[in-house]
Amino acid sequence: MTPATYRVLLCDLRSDQLLDVVPVSGLSLDDYIGKAGSLQATIPLPNTALAARVRAALVPGRTAVWVERGREIWWGGVLWTASIQSSDRGYLSAQIQAGTWDTYLDHRLLYDTQEARKVDQFDIVRTLLDYVQGTPGGDIGITYGTELSGMPRDRVYSRYDLPTVRDLIDQLSRVQGGFEWRIASFREAQTGRRVKRLQLGAPTIRTGTSDIVLDRPGPVMSYTWPVDASGQANAWQSRGASDNDNQASESVPLLSDLLVDDAALAAGWPRLDGTSDYSTVIEKPTLDAHARADWNIARSPRTIPEITVHMGHAPLSPAMLGTTIRLRIRDLWWPNGLDERYRVVGIAITPPERGQSETAKLYLEAP
Repeated sequence: MTPATYRVLLCDLRSDQLLDVVPVSGLSLDDYIGKAGSLQATIPLPNTALAARVRAALVPGRTAVWVERGREIWWGGVLWTASIQSSDRGYLSAQIQAGTWDTYLDHRLLYDTQEARKVDQFDIVRTLLDYVQGTPGGDIGITYGTELSGMPRDRVYSRYDLPTVRDLIDQLSRVQGGFEWRIASFREAQTGRRVKRLQLGAPTIRTGTSDIVLDRPGPVMSYTWPVDASGQANAWQSRGASDNDNQASESVPLLSDLLVDDAALAAGWPRLDGTSDYSTVIEKPTLDAHARADWNIARSPRTIPEITVHMGHAPLSPAMLGTTIRLRIRDLWWPNGLDERYRVVGIAITPPERGQSETAKLYLEAP
C-alpha cells in the first residue's frame, strides 16, 4: 500500500493567500472537541534557497498552517512559535508549533461591553465572533451557520473585566444545558476553497450516521483505559464575582447554592468536596447553573479511553470528531469481550515516516 502523502501549506492568516509549501519531518497533529489542538513539525533547511523561502513565510502570529493529506484538508491553525536550530555539524532546521484556529480567540480581548437578554446561546457565540472579526485586522475568515440550540441566555460581559473571547465562549458552554464548539478545517468540495468553520452542538457535537467498528485484535494496536477519582466530588459550591459596592465592609464573593449528592453518601461514598470560580459572574441564577453543570461532571468524571489504530486498516480522519464508533476488545482484562459504543472527542495523527506506520490515536467518551 502506498503511504499517504502529507503537505504543509503556509498561508497569510488574514487573506489565506498561499505563501509556500514546505517539506517537513517529525510531523504530529491533533484536534479535539472541548480544547485546542496543536501541530508540531520540523522543517529541514539544507540550502540557502529553502532557508530564504522559509524565513519569508514563517511569521509567528501572522502565518496560517494547513495540513493536506492527499487533496483533503486534515488540520488548520495559527503558527505561534518557530525556533531555528543548528546542530554541531551545521545542519539547520526550523521547529514550528501551531494551534487550531480557536487559539486565535485566546489572543482577542473584549474591549466593549456586550449584553444579551433572552438570546439563544449559539447566537451569543456568533455575536462574539462577529465582534472579533469586525475589528480592523481581526477577520481571519472564520465562517458559521444559522443553527440554534433552543436555549436562551441572559449575559452581560463587561469591558472592565478585559476577558478573552475564548474564555467567554468556554464559560457560556460549560453551564447546565450548555454546548460544545470547535472550529473545523476542511476543503469545500464545490470550489476547492480552504474553510474555517465554527461547529456548534447542543449538548454535544455529533457527526456521521453509521458506526465505525474497531476491533482488538485487529486495527486497534494498543489502548489506555484510565480510571481516575482525583477530580471526583459529590458536594459542590461555586464562587462568582466579589461584591465591592460597600467599601466599608469586607468584600465577599457571590456563592452558588451548596449541592450535595445525598444518594451517593447514603450508598457509602465518602464526602468529596469540590469548587469552581467564575470571577466575572454577577448573577446568582447564572452562577447556580455553572455550579450544577460542574457538579454533574464531578460526580461522575468522564473516563477518556485512548486507542491507537493502524490507519491502513481503518477509514479514519479528523472529520470524524463527534462520530460514534463501536469498540470491541477481547483480552485478559475483558476475557468475555468488551463491545460498546463511544464518541470520538479527540484525534492525534502520526504520519508514516522512516518505516513507521501511519497511526491515529482516538480519545473516546461514552455517548
